[in-house]
Amino acid sequence: MKSKTGTTIFAALMAAMIFSVCAAAQDLKPIKLPAPDMKGGMPLMEALKARSTSRDFSDKKLTQQQLSNLLWAAFGINRPELGKRTAPSAVNWQEIEIYVALQEGLFTYDAKNNELAPVLANDVRAATGIQAYAAQAPVSLVYVADFSKMGTATKEDRILYSAADTGFISQNVYLYCASEGLSTFVRGLVDKAALAKILNLRKEQKIVLAQSVGYPK
Repeated sequence: MKSKTGTTIFAALMAAMIFSVCAAAQDLKPIKLPAPDMKGGMPLMEALKARSTSRDFSDKKLTQQQLSNLLWAAFGINRPELGKRTAPSAVNWQEIEIYVALQEGLFTYDAKNNELAPVLANDVRAATGIQAYAAQAPVSLVYVADFSKMGTATKEDRILYSAADTGFISQNVYLYCASEGLSTFVRGLVDKAALAKILNLRKEQKIVLAQSVGYPK
């Protein structure tokens, strides 16, 4: 069940979005990210040992270099000649799109061009989870499956494989955060219907999970 506080947050956010619908992508510029740093970091076994979930975040923002590294680790292109990614994808559908909610606005991660593509000039972090701390983390990632990319797969297989692919991506985020000393938690407690309206998703697009990232408090 949603808490009264969570319901109030969503109602207020939805009302704000109605009045600010014109303040969409045209008011927000793409953010060209620096090239991801693919060297260094914590050894894998140490990162696995350090991997944990944390719900305590400071309001310190991540740098653009950290955002680039984070998103590349999550689902970036690691074999440019093939266009393949850092996380596996069933039948190479690459059906998961990462929406990136920041204080500055809402973006999608364009792995091919290594940039954040603008969606909305609004801070929608509070809508990415019904818990209060969803709004506190400086970065909230929303994993959206595009079923239209999954060919003739059955409904059951679309749900299964998109959930599995999201799990691979979110674990990459966990390991990156463990290596960098960042806090993260993945959650399913999302008002998906309300958030889908804010993201202006098509009927073929489904929210799977969300994940917050930031410095520990």
